[in-house]
Amino acid sequence: MRESAQKRQGRIAEVVRDRGVARITDLADELGVSVVTVRRDVEEMARRGEVRRGHGVARSLRPVPEEVAAGGDAVAMVVPESNTYLTEAVQGAREAAEKAGLRLALHITAGDAGAEREAVHQALDAGARGLLLSPHWRTRAEAESDHSWLAALDVPTVLVERRPARTSGISELDCVRSDHAYGVHLTLGHLVRLGHRRIVLAARDDSPTARVIRAEFAEQTAARGLADGCRTILSSRTAGPDPRAADPRAADLAEVVGESGATAVLIHSDMDALVLVRRLQAAGVDVPGRCSVVAYNDVVADMGPVPLTAVAPPKAELGRVGVELLLRRLDMARGGLRPGPTRHVELLPDLVIRESTTAAPPAV
Repeated sequence: MRESAQKRQGRIAEVVRDRGVARITDLADELGVSVVTVRRDVEEMARRGEVRRGHGVARSLRPVPEEVAAGGDAVAMVVPESNTYLTEAVQGAREAAEKAGLRLALHITAGDAGAEREAVHQALDAGARGLLLSPHWRTRAEAESDHSWLAALDVPTVLVERRPARTSGISELDCVRSDHAYGVHLTLGHLVRLGHRRIVLAARDDSPTARVIRAEFAEQTAARGLADGCRTILSSRTAGPDPRAADPRAADLAEVVGESGATAVLIHSDMDALVLVRRLQAAGVDVPGRCSVVAYNDVVADMGPVPLTAVAPPKAELGRVGVELLLRRLDMARGGLRPGPTRHVELLPDLVIRESTTAAPPAV
């Protein structure tokens, strides 16, 4: 016979009273019910003043030792699926967390609306007392829709490779990201020194990083007096916010290079770059003799038939710095200290020169 809610809640109260604090997931396992059921029970008990509810835990009304109340030495990192760019950031975060004696739990989110929010709930229900987050944020509107629940989080949270707008409700969250404006600057400086004046940007448009690269390319080519000879297209059919819809910005790169007379291309990301270089070569466009190529991200840029010059953000360092920011917040909370100033950290990328860039061919 199924246990009544009253009896089940009585057992929850007994466990919480004995332990001081109990994780929602542990209670669900011990009671043989779902996490959703226990979460609902704890919410009802908290309303009646029988327990205190925290993120992912139920706490006794009696004072408990600080090391118990902390909920264990666990933090969580939430990243989008199929994002090879963040793999090194995850590894960097893992190494930094282990060095600090923390256990890092990784949560991978699909592209569905609300996926990050559900992953955060799962992480907190499992006892995470700090969060590293890299939301999808395919559009600005999607980012803004997350602000309210992100602002309501009551555990230390750090955004990784994401930066909140200064006027947003989450501007006080710590964050660490690559300075992608500097990455575009490095690329254009290198190509201009090689004599290139007509440059195509083939870029994604489905993440905050992509939007920065596109905006900076337009601004910096204009500042250099190159805008009239430069064009921006999507780097693949699925590079826009909605891969299901036909996007008028999609174009064949080889055709664009031929029509515009471009002698160089910046491609975001380097996974797309490997595909597009092959298509350029198949269309008779020699790389780099006819067209120099710079990739962005440097995850696999050196693995193609022509090793690609690439902008290399400090991916592993993103994870390490994210953990350092999180540890600072956790230490303050543990010591009962007032939160210090918010930190928005930017790390400069490098430009790795390989075989895919050379001097611009003579004008015909």
